[in-house]
Amino acid sequence: MALCVRVIPCLDVADGRVVKGVNFQNLRDAGDPVELARRYFEQGADELTFLDVTATVDNRATTYDVVRATAEQVFIPLTVGGGVRSADDVARLLASGADKIGVNSAAIARPALVAEIADRFGAQVIVLSLDVARSPQTASGFVVTTHGGRRTTDLDALEWAAEAIRLGAGELLVNSIDADGTKQGFDTELIAQMRRISTVPVIASGGAGAADDFAPAVAAGADAVLAASVFHSGQLTIGQVKAALASEGMEVRA
Repeated sequence: MALCVRVIPCLDVADGRVVKGVNFQNLRDAGDPVELARRYFEQGADELTFLDVTATVDNRATTYDVVRATAEQVFIPLTVGGGVRSADDVARLLASGADKIGVNSAAIARPALVAEIADRFGAQVIVLSLDVARSPQTASGFVVTTHGGRRTTDLDALEWAAEAIRLGAGELLVNSIDADGTKQGFDTELIAQMRRISTVPVIASGGAGAADDFAPAVAAGADAVLAASVFHSGQLTIGQVKAALASEGMEVRA
């Protein structure tokens, strides 16, 4: 596990605006992505994650504009995901100011994409984004989903994560579909299972509702913790989360 726990706000972006819902449903407007990114940078966020939740060809130019505008004002690592289907897509996003690229559905459809990106840009650039749901149909009890949790694959989440790491993924962004937006706490069992099989950093996502929810995720094995609605609403600041982590003896960046 990393020496310092990273605290990462996530901005789900659709048509140039930040949106948020519960279990990836009923999305509502949560603000301007560049303004929110600047706020989190000033609060001490360690990184930022942008996920284009519509990711169609028509609005891809909007995403490039948002990434470019953010990178000009925010000087911490920026991960961008959503609609990435080729190494050329990665090149364009990196040229727009992204530091790391998240891949999800396209990698499921064609796992070789992970290796292609890692070979061209390095493993440190590629973040495997996993939207995971509980399921009795897999050996681990966790299954990979796509389309914001609305479509279930036949992939065991742990087996897919291990395969993606073998192909070159440098980080895992593990989002619990069951916990997403509920503010009932992270799925620590899922985090612990991913930690057990992963040789790369694990980012825990989905379920944060209070400052005290973050330390259990780290104790379960997360190297970084990611949240959205609690930051967008002003319910929590980055500083409050870091203070809560520090009070449990976990090292954070000042």
